[in-house]
Amino acid sequence: MRGHTGRAYIGSFTAAGGPGIATASVDPATGALTLLGTTGAVADPSYLALSADGTTLYAVSETDEGAVAAFRVTGARPEPLGAPVRVGGAGPTHLAVHAGHVLTANYGSGSVSAVPLRADGSLGDAPSGVLTHKGSGPHPQRQHAPHAHQVLAVPGGRRAVSVDLGTDSVRVFDLDTAGEPVQHREIALRPGSGPRHLAFHPGGTVVYVLNELAPTLTVCRWEAVEGALRPLTEIPVLPGAPEGDAYPSEVVVAPDGRFVWTATRGEDVISVFAAGDGGERLELVATVPCGGHWPRDLALDPSGRRLYAANERSGDITWFDVDGATGLPVRAGSLEFPAVSCVRFF
Repeated sequence: MRGHTGRAYIGSFTAAGGPGIATASVDPATGALTLLGTTGAVADPSYLALSADGTTLYAVSETDEGAVAAFRVTGARPEPLGAPVRVGGAGPTHLAVHAGHVLTANYGSGSVSAVPLRADGSLGDAPSGVLTHKGSGPHPQRQHAPHAHQVLAVPGGRRAVSVDLGTDSVRVFDLDTAGEPVQHREIALRPGSGPRHLAFHPGGTVVYVLNELAPTLTVCRWEAVEGALRPLTEIPVLPGAPEGDAYPSEVVVAPDGRFVWTATRGEDVISVFAAGDGGERLELVATVPCGGHWPRDLALDPSGRRLYAANERSGDITWFDVDGATGLPVRAGSLEFPAVSCVRFF
């Protein structure tokens, strides 16, 4: 596990009153966040990713035009590193640093873009390629077209995956020598499930796909040689039928693989799963309140001892101490942050 510098980076929706991107210090004893500096240099920086050395921060601009921006974060305040770059897709919601590129999942246009990186960490002038998803799903409002919601590098390899809520599928792709994303395989999930995000078990052979339109988690086996997912089972993330809205948002796996956590908006809870059989068997242990309303993001700090919920509609970040024996999160504090959407650590 990499060393923890005691820094957190926070994204928010400026259109809903958020300040943009913030840098915060992290108290190693309590997990408390203290704001150090903010920038509103880019509109709606709803999701963030860091370079491997932690000196450069990348942010989507979740707007109709769709852009990605780079910031130097060696000081207290994020400083823009060049102008934002259009990604050739609408409404980017997620991004990842992979193979010398920043990849973005463009929800509005249902595509994945690859923007090359220069040696200093700044962005190239334009995408080297855009992979456009095709297809639809049975939900009349949410699945009339593709909606790429997440893009993620496969641990330990050169492949990447994109999760599409609109087509009920996960795509595995590679970057060719020109930096063009090329689809390798598409894996179909249950129609109408609406996959949003996924996470890899640290063992490397199990993947958890979180479904937004049905509050469930699909456990899959990752077949690295074939570059394929094989769905094994789909389990609820809530102990009973939802009382109202229930839209899962994020899935997080413990560094040792013993626990899995999910956040669900509307129900406003964190679900705790115990993992067994190498991660292929999950048992729902408990649900606990997320500490606010509409937890858009759930993040584990580098120590693996604390969870942070970014509660978008109540405008706060709540942090929890994780019981090492049970995986249960115990509320430890909170920080006001309007329209918060993402928390990342280095």
